[in-house]
Amino acid sequence: MLKRPLLVAASAALVLSSLAGAQTAFAGPTGPTWEPCGDRQGECTTVEVPIDWNNPDGAKTNIAIGRLAATEPQNRIGVLFVAPGGPGGSGIDSYIEGANKLQDGELRKRFDIVSWDQRGVKRSNEVRCSSDLLAQAPKDFPANEQDYQDLLAYNAKLGADCRKNTGPVFDFVDTTSAVRDLDAIRAALGEEQLSFYGASYGTQVGQQYAELFPNRVRAMTIDSNMDHSMKSGGRYIETASEDLEGSFNTFADWCERTANCPLNGQDVRAVWDDVHAKAEAGTLMDPATGTALSASSLRGELMNAMYRPEEYWYPLADRMKALSEGNPTVSALAAPEELVQNSYQAIWCDDWSWKVRDFAELERYREQAEKVAPHTKLSPFWSDVTSCLGWPAEVSNPQHELSINGAPPILIVKGKYDVATPTAWNLAVADQIDNSVLLEHDGIGHGQYYRNACIAGHVEKYLTTLETPAPGTRCEAVYPTQPPVAATSAGGPAVRPVHAA
Repeated sequence: MLKRPLLVAASAALVLSSLAGAQTAFAGPTGPTWEPCGDRQGECTTVEVPIDWNNPDGAKTNIAIGRLAATEPQNRIGVLFVAPGGPGGSGIDSYIEGANKLQDGELRKRFDIVSWDQRGVKRSNEVRCSSDLLAQAPKDFPANEQDYQDLLAYNAKLGADCRKNTGPVFDFVDTTSAVRDLDAIRAALGEEQLSFYGASYGTQVGQQYAELFPNRVRAMTIDSNMDHSMKSGGRYIETASEDLEGSFNTFADWCERTANCPLNGQDVRAVWDDVHAKAEAGTLMDPATGTALSASSLRGELMNAMYRPEEYWYPLADRMKALSEGNPTVSALAAPEELVQNSYQAIWCDDWSWKVRDFAELERYREQAEKVAPHTKLSPFWSDVTSCLGWPAEVSNPQHELSINGAPPILIVKGKYDVATPTAWNLAVADQIDNSVLLEHDGIGHGQYYRNACIAGHVEKYLTTLETPAPGTRCEAVYPTQPPVAATSAGGPAVRPVHAA
């Protein structure tokens, strides 16, 4: 159930055409009516769109939108559309009502910042499922054929429950539909072209928007990229595991050369290998709770810490030291907020079709991952493959290579290692977009714009002036030298990972 009622605002009057590409045009004399979002900053409204874009005259749903006005209206360029991550993240919560780098920097001066709750998410007909069923979700990689069959049966049962509790939108939460919603929002706001920033899952929205509506793009930055052309579940798990391993090794090297790292002077890889082996054997006790800590939960803590090194690496080192020594004073690292409902799985499984024949094939995926990740073994993103096996909804937007023709230069931003959107994915996207410029951050983490001042400067210059960085531009890694103020947590018990900056 939503935490608060749907926003009440006048929907924009749209003329919805069934022509190829689902073109949309704003038909009213003025744009939608904005109202305060609530007791926080920003203005909100809704735009009405078809549930099924292939049937534009059919049933409708409302998409909730939020806006922060440019702080220097005399220098305003237009609207910067900022795509929510996840999938399943609320753009209004993240970019309009919540604290965010975009609100106070150069981009806010020159643009109205606009974001939205994607269809199936929070204020926009959220995907709702039985909490009891969600609590039964398998937490570990299948260990045998029976586990595999149980997983398929669970996914089928959960999907049917979600469809019943969500309504017709459940079968139309794919990214292509979301992209057409975005173009309807653009039209409703009276913008002839779109300036866009998206990180993580938001990059897939940007990629597919440029594919469907290339002439409507003014400027686009896609940061920490999804690769929606990948059809092999094994390759997906392997590449995710590879960047988890690379991120861990970078952390270990940092800790061994940083005098005030809690594990400095120790072989960090050996410490990890020891606690991980105990977790796999079922003998690793969490000193804070006195209960056993599973290997999957331990890897979840590690992965979550790799999203934001500047915040989480010191607490991660504290946690590893505590687990190694049995110190009860350091509790589990707190995870990023888990999705309240089940928007992630519904959207994900409307976009990704995985052809896994049986448990034996799935087990080969694990074995290959462990070859490229001898320390960290297996990325928690294995669940992006397994959560869709047996899911009852048809895949509306299956994987495909991008075909973008007529768009202006698109700025692609990547990190050296990224546990949520690995380097291999970013390079694949760059190869698929001919008119693209690759900007590289030599550090790790997720959402490079938020991690590195050099990256932020290039992104802001491009979005405001349309001047791209020179080919081959790289930004130097900057790693933490002091623990963050009042740091008590970093990654947390294993939760379903999300592609969100």
